[in-house]
Amino acid sequence: MRSPFGPVVVALGGALLLAGCSSAAAPAPVSLAPSPMTAVAALGDFTTLDYCSLLDVSRLRGATADDPDSSFTDCRTDYVRSGRQHTVSVGPLAADADPNVKPYEYSGPLPDGVAVQQAGFTPDKTCSRVVTFADGIRLNIAVTDAEGAGASADRCSDADAVVGGVLAAASGGKVRHHQFPDRSWGRVDPCALLNVHELDAIAGAGTQPSAGLSGHSCIRGTVSVAFSVQKQAPTGATATLGGRTARQSTDGAFCHLTTTQPSPDTPGRGEQAVVSVVDTSGSSGAAACPVASQVAALVFAKIP
Repeated sequence: MRSPFGPVVVALGGALLLAGCSSAAAPAPVSLAPSPMTAVAALGDFTTLDYCSLLDVSRLRGATADDPDSSFTDCRTDYVRSGRQHTVSVGPLAADADPNVKPYEYSGPLPDGVAVQQAGFTPDKTCSRVVTFADGIRLNIAVTDAEGAGASADRCSDADAVVGGVLAAASGGKVRHHQFPDRSWGRVDPCALLNVHELDAIAGAGTQPSAGLSGHSCIRGTVSVAFSVQKQAPTGATATLGGRTARQSTDGAFCHLTTTQPSPDTPGRGEQAVVSVVDTSGSSGAAACPVASQVAALVFAKIP
């Protein structure tokens, strides 16, 4: 005998089944929006960044380029086109506000969050571009030659080509990093050299060391120290400071003491350490040199 409740049960069961289906949680939508590209994400550790991995000289149409020179804070190379000499540099990085950076309509593709600007105040016969990442950190790019104003379009065309190579490397996983040898000054923490009580009075009461963005320079009050790789040896009067031969030079209100060693990382190049002290009396850089010599003696004795 058929149950009189059969159709009701079936209908109720179907309704419950449908209700169960309709109450199931919908899968979360997958976000396809690109993440803004920061300098930290694109370039990695700034202290070991190989800036030459960002310079694609093949983009300099019709040019013959030298092997790029990699320093701790930039990469540069000379190239020749139609018998004319040019120099291109990539770096350094910067984060401080710069009123000379102006808007620029870059025609190439840009990663999300990245902008390209031009530098409004540059040396003569130089075209500069600035790649600004989403975190506000800027990478400077410059092309310089000995030609007149009529060559500015060629300079800027080359600068834009270099920008394209930088962006391709940053977004394509082509960024490389140095592994500095044990005795390389690329491994030295410059702020540790200035964070000593012997410099309290010279640097200024209450001053604290502040590292440069690259990690290869530091400033404390009136005193700074910076490391780099250079082609040419420094010039100037010599003195022995901290067990090293140092050369003295002045620039405006600054006195600089420079010492060098052969680069353990790049044959034919020299690593350079520069101690600088600024004169605050309104006199000249020469007035700061006796104090600069005291600082250099302390600093140079501590570097490997």
